[in-house]
Amino acid sequence: MPSVRCLVLIALLVGVLVPGDVFGQGSKGSPKKKPKLKSSVAGIVTPAGIGEFASENFLVRTDLAEEEAKELLDRLEKMLVLVARYYGKPNSQIIEMNVVQNRDRWPQNSIPAAAMPSIQNDAGITLSVTRALQNELGEKQITAAKSVVWAVPQRGIPQHEAVHAYCHQNFGRTGPTWYAEGMAELGAHWRENDVSLQISDEMMNYLKSSKPKDLLEITAPGQKTGDSWQNYAWRWALCHLLSTNPNYAPRFKPLGMALLNDQRTSFEEVYGSMAKEIEFEYQFFLKQMNQGFRSDLCAWDWKSKFQRQRGPGGVQMKVVANRGWQATRLQIKKGDKISCVAAGEWELGKGEPKVGPQGDETGRGRLEAVIFADYQLSDPLELGSEGDFEAKMDGNLFVRCRDDWGEIADNSGVVSARLKIVP
Repeated sequence: MPSVRCLVLIALLVGVLVPGDVFGQGSKGSPKKKPKLKSSVAGIVTPAGIGEFASENFLVRTDLAEEEAKELLDRLEKMLVLVARYYGKPNSQIIEMNVVQNRDRWPQNSIPAAAMPSIQNDAGITLSVTRALQNELGEKQITAAKSVVWAVPQRGIPQHEAVHAYCHQNFGRTGPTWYAEGMAELGAHWRENDVSLQISDEMMNYLKSSKPKDLLEITAPGQKTGDSWQNYAWRWALCHLLSTNPNYAPRFKPLGMALLNDQRTSFEEVYGSMAKEIEFEYQFFLKQMNQGFRSDLCAWDWKSKFQRQRGPGGVQMKVVANRGWQATRLQIKKGDKISCVAAGEWELGKGEPKVGPQGDETGRGRLEAVIFADYQLSDPLELGSEGDFEAKMDGNLFVRCRDDWGEIADNSGVVSARLKIVP
């Protein structure tokens, strides 16, 4: 089993900000520009025998070989570009990291006591200090923040911790536990122009084989960081869904910004009116997700209006190969006999031979349908080029090109389909 990803320890110091302290500030307080990189940030001297490697935004002390250290810096910089772009806030100060591959290479007492348990457990920790001034109303205004990361180099842990450090140093806080850990895990997996799902097989297997956690359990207040890697997995799953599904992403980023700026809001306040829809898509996501799954392509169509058939012609529609379930706008009732005639071709991957709505010999690429009713789905119904079925329940009819849910992104092509209720 993987170790717990990280801990985030934050100390809040209230009083008058003293220039030139652990925050690396000059005599005029917080600099407007990113401070010039120094060989020792926050007054910590690099231990003898430990390498020191610098890039635009990071200072990494590590016992990794030079080539490995530079490769890690490159990954950290690429990730930070995406994180800063998402939050719309350039990194304001150097992120200081200590990456420990072999504890025996580090001099005695060079790893702080607060970080040692995490390093021993092959995990990571972000040690943070925040300075704040208190006004006459007793409100605290953050004036400076500094983080120091300790991490092992495996499993994306340095990237995860770097997200914590970025958020703390640039916002003064990381948000409630569900958000802080979910976004740190999300950031560790972000890739340029690629929102497809890519996580460890171990995390994937755990999520798919476990009873789903309730959304309000995941977002419940009072949780503590560092509790278990299983809880981190659920937080990641929720943040991934909310950040990539177009039904919820427009509200998710403002929610995150509000949480990082200590505004009074919550998951329930922002998404309460969409509770049933989120719960449905969350359950669907956990059931169907696989490596390569695209929440944006599989987002549910909540806007289409469904109605009973008007006239004998039924409905004519285009079915796109690289999308999930698509609305026919046809409302059906139990006992209805529905017929389908479809024509056209689609490709089930780049360079693969085209197939019609009947699919290949394995049934992959076959046109299929499902009935949606009261946030539940029927079993899939085969349609093909010509098909019919009798509805076993009332509901709204959806169709798609059958393919593995993690592989629909590289599909292409459109099939025309006519669906109608026949006497």
